[in-house]
Amino acid sequence: MRDYLSAELTATCAVIGYYDGITYHLDKNCLEVIKDLIRYLKRDDDTHTIRRFLGQTRLLQTDLVKILIHHVKNIELWDVLLRLLINLTSSAFVIYNEQIPTEKIMYSFYQQIVTYLQEYKAALTDENVWLAVAGRLGTLFNIDSKERGEENELTIERILAFIKNVLQVSPNDNEKRSDNDATVHDELLFAFHASGIVDIILFIVCNKNEQQYQMQILEIISLMLREQNASLLATSELQRSITERENDEAGLVALRQKELREKIDKVKKYAGSRHSRFGGTYVVQNMKAVGENQMICHKPYQKIEALEFGHDKKRVKRRRNKMSLQDAKEERTSVLSVRLFLKEFCVEFLSGAYNPVMKFTRSCFMNDPHGQVEETAVYLWALRFFMEFNRHYKFQVKYVSETISTEVFYLVQRQMEQYYEMIIVDKKKIPLWSRRLHLALKAYQELLNTLMAMDKNRDDGVRESSKIIKSNIFYVPEYRETILSQLLCFDEVKMSRQYLVDLITTIHIFLKMLEHYCQKSQRHLIVKDTKLKRKKAKKGKQSTQENVTTVPTLEERWDIIGLELSAVMRDAVIPVVVPFDATLDTPIDDQKADAMKKIQKLTRQRNLEQAIGLLRAAREIWPENDCFGKVDIPPEEEFLALREIFFADLGEREREREREREREREREIPIVLVESKNAQLRQHVRDIGSDESNMFNALYEYLRNTASESRPVADHNFTRRKFLGEVIEYVNTYDETKIVRRYIHPCPYANPTAKPQDSA
Repeated sequence: MRDYLSAELTATCAVIGYYDGITYHLDKNCLEVIKDLIRYLKRDDDTHTIRRFLGQTRLLQTDLVKILIHHVKNIELWDVLLRLLINLTSSAFVIYNEQIPTEKIMYSFYQQIVTYLQEYKAALTDENVWLAVAGRLGTLFNIDSKERGEENELTIERILAFIKNVLQVSPNDNEKRSDNDATVHDELLFAFHASGIVDIILFIVCNKNEQQYQMQILEIISLMLREQNASLLATSELQRSITERENDEAGLVALRQKELREKIDKVKKYAGSRHSRFGGTYVVQNMKAVGENQMICHKPYQKIEALEFGHDKKRVKRRRNKMSLQDAKEERTSVLSVRLFLKEFCVEFLSGAYNPVMKFTRSCFMNDPHGQVEETAVYLWALRFFMEFNRHYKFQVKYVSETISTEVFYLVQRQMEQYYEMIIVDKKKIPLWSRRLHLALKAYQELLNTLMAMDKNRDDGVRESSKIIKSNIFYVPEYRETILSQLLCFDEVKMSRQYLVDLITTIHIFLKMLEHYCQKSQRHLIVKDTKLKRKKAKKGKQSTQENVTTVPTLEERWDIIGLELSAVMRDAVIPVVVPFDATLDTPIDDQKADAMKKIQKLTRQRNLEQAIGLLRAAREIWPENDCFGKVDIPPEEEFLALREIFFADLGEREREREREREREREREIPIVLVESKNAQLRQHVRDIGSDESNMFNALYEYLRNTASESRPVADHNFTRRKFLGEVIEYVNTYDETKIVRRYIHPCPYANPTAKPQDSA
């Protein structure tokens, strides 16, 4: 059966046509042959025999590409050929239903298809291919969108799908190109630029009439820029910077040293044939062998820790589902010419299309969060990349205003929670969901970085917008505990090491922003009330002189305030006041007493316009029982209602006395804050030793003690053992322990139930 199928496919491919070196000559049955190939691919078996045969015969490189270039005017043939090319260039990951096969034979078939796709991508780097595609697209877009017709719309979608299929082919591992060297992907991008495909993409995203294609265009843009570093791309110039030159020189020196080490090791390996057993034997002091004799070794050791007993043991192979995920190296430095035109493309996209495209994309999946998984991932990538690009290239908030809001923070937080739930539920696709979770985390990190950049902006409006967003993410528990919950749920088997690095970096940024926010606004967050014992004054010691100040009574104060209140009610403009706080978890009906106390406080502070406005607003919100007066109350009765509230005992006097006593205690008992430095922490880690369990326990106690010394009243969410375990993993592989310093540095952060105290 296989021989028959192979003969049938060979005969079919032979009658397409031939290429004479100048032009491609079509067979009279070429159109029917291409349609037959499409039907064959639709009826392919589970091992994808036909697809692998067409890749092996190099049909796309020898025939299909030539037809695409030389016969673009044959519309019927060109459109059918486009359908065949879309089928052949479909992702192997999609062909196998987003599950990489684990069985040996099926995995080898999967790798064959990936290899053929990489060969297709290399063949499609020809500029003439994309000149033909750009010409066909330009002809279609010259037709008005209302008169284009369904067939033309379908052709545009197919061309965009073909571009996406070619771009998403993964790079060849055997290529191993260094930075600043042209890869196949770079050659393809340059062909897009030279043929005008990039200009057509910008035209589509900037045109409101072509909004139905913006989701596909955003996917294409994400594939075009997937290997680029946003900050490096934003700072690319015509001449290489000094930093780039130094990095390149350091890389060359490292490669040269590596080659020398490998050469020396090879020489040592074959230089002498004798073993080193004739160099003598040595006795290890204070260590017994199996018997009663001293232990013998064949070489001297500088440290006893270097003496190992298990170097000859065979390591137990870990199970596949217990192996940690490997970090995929996605970013690289392209050649300068590619970086320059990509930078220009990003600048034009930011200034002309970013906000409307992101708004449309968000509307596509907001109402159906579980149905548009791929679109959501593309949205998160675009958010992270272009906001980082904007931050490093002439930072302007107006270019990314669509993705700077509390709603976007909520969206990213929701996606992080959903991806983590899918990691637990869909165990066959753990790597896929883990990568998407990492993508959402980097988007969240970039949102925080953008807020920090907004704080440094000279525009007062920009700084005020940042302050409003931070007030939400710092005081709402769902926003504040998002990063902490992600760290407590970290699993080194299901999540990569780079994810842990980005997660702890995000926590570092969050705590830094929280510290700056609390210091700048001079707010104190009540986390826990502690009763401090006050020393009793000794008998016999009495103050020799007392300054007695007479406090005016409420009646005396009302005599003055009453006259002002009458004038304000008669002549002043009363502002509109909101009598409740919608950001609190407390229901609106339960905030009636707080509104009453606030009216009393404003009246006693002689802030009469606000008091009257708050009274009238509260009357509309809580009309029952006439607590704030009747609905159509005359001014005289409203005056009497304010007088009753002024003299009412609402429990504020005792609270004011308690606050005064607390201030006295703070003045009498100084709090000394102890700050630990990075050098001390690293020295402590070195003193612990190499044993991971001892290191964990000792560093755990060290951080707890340091935190308790620096913050006597603290929320201990960040002193949990699981949190510190992940921090230790980070310390073991990172040279600077900034996050640990941020952790033990005194920072007034909020408790889940804490509220800001008035800084009076």
